[in-house]
Amino acid sequence: MVKLVFPDGNVKEFEKGIKGLDVVKSISEGLAKKTLLYSLNDVVYDLATPIVEDGNIKFLTTSDENAEEVLFKYINHSCAHLLAEAVKELYPNALFGVGPTIEEGFYYDMDLGDVKLNDEDLQKIEKVMKRHADAAEAIERKEVSKEEALGIFKNDKYKTELISELEGTITTYSQGNFTDLCRGPHVGNTKWLKHFKLLSVSGAYFKGDAKREQLQRVYGVCFLNEESLKKHLEILEERKKRDHRKLGKELELFMFSEYGPGLAFWLPNGYMLRRTLEDFWIKLHRERGYVVINTPIMLNRELWETSGHWDHY
Repeated sequence: MVKLVFPDGNVKEFEKGIKGLDVVKSISEGLAKKTLLYSLNDVVYDLATPIVEDGNIKFLTTSDENAEEVLFKYINHSCAHLLAEAVKELYPNALFGVGPTIEEGFYYDMDLGDVKLNDEDLQKIEKVMKRHADAAEAIERKEVSKEEALGIFKNDKYKTELISELEGTITTYSQGNFTDLCRGPHVGNTKWLKHFKLLSVSGAYFKGDAKREQLQRVYGVCFLNEESLKKHLEILEERKKRDHRKLGKELELFMFSEYGPGLAFWLPNGYMLRRTLEDFWIKLHRERGYVVINTPIMLNRELWETSGHWDHY
């Protein structure tokens, strides 16, 4: 048996190995319908994870205070799988790297062979994602051995490499006809993933290693409701208006050239502004006892690979 302490102080005992979903259903079917995950002793689990120890339990629901903020990373982690599910349907030969959450959403790295995604492709992927979200597919967790995992993903060289490096419990998550390798936790159903937007696609080396394959990284974001998504997209549009590349061109501060991608050519207005700021910066440092040095701009490629700059050029 396991002894669980609920937020109101009540203590109940359940059979060891009971799933979080069954615990919440024992309290209220209504509560179960709006619960996405549970936490035990402050560690978050998906509702399919068995409970094998005593502790303080709490259910994460859509009606909680700050629900959007609390659930954001779990919603986005699950939406990364929704993206991969849609991509695999549209591009059956697709191979996948990793698909984590980030501060403002998620991304998934993928190898689509000769297919190079553009904005129109992202729109097609979104339509398939929406169909799977509307279908309210159950997201099912399963523990597997390393041998089983290698068998499941035997046709994906990136996943098999990741699996070969894992130790301990390995878990997969399945929805519809799609299965992914992941630690979780995830929400229990795609119905929670309806309010999303794919934002952009860029290049990214597998494991961040410039000597490895370059994959396509698709970025996106997902929210619990349409209003939050709309507000976020409006913020992104405002940022674009204030983008330094846009403002720099409009104010005639600098320009760029194909002869030096990513390197600014300072125009008279911009150079005057730059020198004014640099002089002020140097003055403040000298007043505080610092001395100024100048290092070379051109150095061995290995340094820029180590710093992470090389992948951007």
